Amino acid sequence: MALLYKELGLRKEEYQRICELLGREPNYLELSMFSVMWSEHCAYKHSKEVLKMLPTEAPWVLQGPGENAGAVDIGDNLAVVFKIESHNHPSAIEPYQGAATGIGGIVRDIFAMGARPIALLDSLRFGSLKKPRVKYLFEGVVAGISSYGNCIGVPTVGGDLYFEEAYEGNPLVNVMCVGLVERENIIKGHAKGEGNLVLLIGSKTGRDGIHGCTFASEELGQELETKKPAVQVGDPFTEKLLIEACLELVSKNLLVALQDLGAAGLTSSSSEMASKGGVGIEIDVLKVPRRERGMQPFEVMISESQERMLAIVEPEKISQALEVCQKWGLDATVIGKVINSRKIKVYEGENLVGEIPTYALTKEAPVYNPKAEKPQYLAQTESFNLKNLTHPKDLNEVLVKLLCSPNLSFREWVYSQYDYMVQTNTIGLPGSDAAILRIKGTKKAIALSVDGNGRYSYLDPLMGGQIAVAEAARNVVVSGAKPLALTNCLNFGTPEDPQIFWQFKEAVKGIARACQALGIPVVSGNVSFYNESFQKAIYPTPIIGMVGLLEDVIYHTPMGFVEEGNLILLLGETRSELGGSEYLKEIFGIVKGKPPLINLEEEKRIQALTLAGIKEGIILSAHDVSEGGLAVALAECALTSGMGARIDEINIPLKPEFLFSESQSRVIITLRGEDLPRLKILTAQYDTSFEVLGHVSGEKLVIGNKIDLEVKEVAKIWREALPKLVKG
Repeated sequence: MALLYKELGLRKEEYQRICELLGREPNYLELSMFSVMWSEHCAYKHSKEVLKMLPTEAPWVLQGPGENAGAVDIGDNLAVVFKIESHNHPSAIEPYQGAATGIGGIVRDIFAMGARPIALLDSLRFGSLKKPRVKYLFEGVVAGISSYGNCIGVPTVGGDLYFEEAYEGNPLVNVMCVGLVERENIIKGHAKGEGNLVLLIGSKTGRDGIHGCTFASEELGQELETKKPAVQVGDPFTEKLLIEACLELVSKNLLVALQDLGAAGLTSSSSEMASKGGVGIEIDVLKVPRRERGMQPFEVMISESQERMLAIVEPEKISQALEVCQKWGLDATVIGKVINSRKIKVYEGENLVGEIPTYALTKEAPVYNPKAEKPQYLAQTESFNLKNLTHPKDLNEVLVKLLCSPNLSFREWVYSQYDYMVQTNTIGLPGSDAAILRIKGTKKAIALSVDGNGRYSYLDPLMGGQIAVAEAARNVVVSGAKPLALTNCLNFGTPEDPQIFWQFKEAVKGIARACQALGIPVVSGNVSFYNESFQKAIYPTPIIGMVGLLEDVIYHTPMGFVEEGNLILLLGETRSELGGSEYLKEIFGIVKGKPPLINLEEEKRIQALTLAGIKEGIILSAHDVSEGGLAVALAECALTSGMGARIDEINIPLKPEFLFSESQSRVIITLRGEDLPRLKILTAQYDTSFEVLGHVSGEKLVIGNKIDLEVKEVAKIWREALPKLVKG
């Protein structure tokens, strides 16, 4: 047996520790259970200590990290439940099913808390669209997301999308789900009550996804095709039934606990539920409904077949619970019971085939703190002298090229494949700074955003982590909402590499600093390591999913221009900061320099000023300045509204290093001329600066004597850019 631990992804010292915990050598079933539970994907053994830096508490936080998802109070006896997770490796192997089952898994995390899923957002990273395989991956992932999300009736309302060569062999598919629940209906995955029954609900169990979480904890290589059996197969129609059945079971108070069968299948759900409740669970694998013959006990216990939930039910309520499942056409089978021995016991009929203390699987997983060393490449990137650049003279051409680049082009080709209006909560089209969903029965709405610039984190992970949080919060704020909390998905290479682990620690440190400065807790999240292919790591990519609250939906603020003649203003300061910018990459093919600096106190003041102006009704539109800089942000305001602008009162130098600078903590706003005195008072109150740029006017975007473009003409090119890149 000792010779098998390496094949299952375990180290020698880990195998020795398992023997110590059991007081004997494990059999193959037990070793398989340890291998999945002690995998990086399940145990967080390289990240657990670092994640302790993150702030997780606030008066409005009802559930922080440690459950299926986080939850925050939004008043009116309602809570928002949300989480983001990755499905990177499966999507690299089989993009359609990889993305589809990523949707299914994160949705189950939400209704496992008793919440109805009301929104999906996806954060995607791919290599260059010039490569045929990248196009195949991109189209497959978008199709998988749309097919699964549309079938289950949960709208995909937002996301972000980047194309960088660093993701060519290892795309990122991060999916965020948001749900709504009445506070008293929140349910947790804590098994309790000796003699209570273990009920398996949903699809039959097959061999798909065997050792899926172990596969997610290793690098990708040439053997991609051989990994396909580790990719699960989704059935969205069963998932829809599962949503309705589980929510009915919760509403009728028929469950003690509820847990998704995700990574590691029955092993993780049973051991985690037992560990949280301080009890044990016994399971008879012969009672597990199967769709394949000849399955061994270890296959049943670690299968990651989709659309399955595990519930704990009191014996006197089991008949009612089974009736609900039958009503929704779902298999529901009692496969075991809660015991007081604090062990997971696996039976095959009357034969005991595995017995492990619950704490050994959940709390005794090893914790590592690898060496961290600053990467050698930073010496070269940081020393790059931006002053040596020879800038193009035709800025019209530069702006159009940036707008049509893969990272800035219009995303309609993607979101038009998604049903973003189902459930009729969505306000506005995708493509805005944040998605807005009304909360029916109240005046309130929530704002949702996902953000993360891997290029910034590659050049300075500490700064990149801070910017990711700040921009996600800023996108929520310019939409009229106050940020409440965030979830994060941390995508990195191999943690055993000291340079990768340094990136990880610095990025988490940056996230923690921004959260503390802005008063935003982290309530859930996911770490995805081993994002490498052929010994080449992705950019370090922390993705932030932000949730904000609009106390009244009337505060919803568009990004596009609103009225002819409105003044256009810029909040915040513009500096010559081109390091890591879209301008530097698209025009010069360079990814070097230092990313823009961020002053978190300044960011906090700008966000507070923006919210105050929106609540007073003087800010009519607002859009954050991010990738592409000021010129691109102004163009986006014009292109989304179809209205022109004349920027003729600008004091900012009309040079590329300022027009395309990606300086942080900046917001473009519009207001009526008569409200300018009030804005001046607010800016003094919040100790911020602003610049009057010009006014909404005509059908052209005119920036001094440098840029003069017809809005309709550019809009057509902008909208057609991504489809051409995909088809070309």
